[in-house]
Amino acid sequence: MVAYFTRFTRRHLNAVRLADWGRPAIADHPGPVVVYCNHPAWWDAAVVVLLADRLFPARVSFAPFDAKMLERYGIFSRIGAFAVDIDSPRGAAQFLRAARLLLARRDAMMWITAQGRFSDVRVRPLGLKAGVAHVAEIAPDAVLVPLALEYAFWEERGGEAFAAFGAPILARDLLALPRGQRLSRLEADLIATLDRLSGDVIARDPARFDDLVAGTKGVGGVYDGWRRLRGLVTGRRFDPAHRAAALGKPAP
Repeated sequence: MVAYFTRFTRRHLNAVRLADWGRPAIADHPGPVVVYCNHPAWWDAAVVVLLADRLFPARVSFAPFDAKMLERYGIFSRIGAFAVDIDSPRGAAQFLRAARLLLARRDAMMWITAQGRFSDVRVRPLGLKAGVAHVAEIAPDAVLVPLALEYAFWEERGGEAFAAFGAPILARDLLALPRGQRLSRLEADLIATLDRLSGDVIARDPARFDDLVAGTKGVGGVYDGWRRLRGLVTGRRFDPAHRAAALGKPAP
């Protein structure tokens, strides 16, 4: 599935970019890791699969998945997704039972789209589901890490996917807060990460990011075929990227 999503992403997106400042600072954590993120687009699942592979190859990843959607995309159940009925009160109990079992593994990593629904990246408050805060109670050895996701179009035909991890908080430190403040703390940390990432996205500066996946440049088809042929005839290097021309680099 990693190979599939890599090919799929290269075909349909220009790049998957990780903010320079947003690399996860949890490499030495000896217990389970819980990543909670916003949920702006259909692409989130593919991006999470790629992040897990590129950044956490030694960990075993799991993710709660809307039960109705899992029926449609059953392949995800074979790579760590487990069903949660988000439209009924029993959904929270399903999530906590599964989380308790899975996070007993010290090498476990759980990825949670904590809004529980698609939501624009600019929406405030985020409306995180309460279950993400309860994870600290059932897995006190875990560390919780906010992950900001955003998508935009820059100079190329394909869109850009952006990601950044925020400052981690140990579950034990979260438990030291009054119960009513725990979810607010997690939401504030995610908002801070989202706002900082949005500043970099608005700047449209690829130097602020590391490319985890680079997609296909150019328009493609007959048009780029003609440009490539013209470059061969004239002896000029053909660069299909639109940005190369925008920066004044030679492009036929």
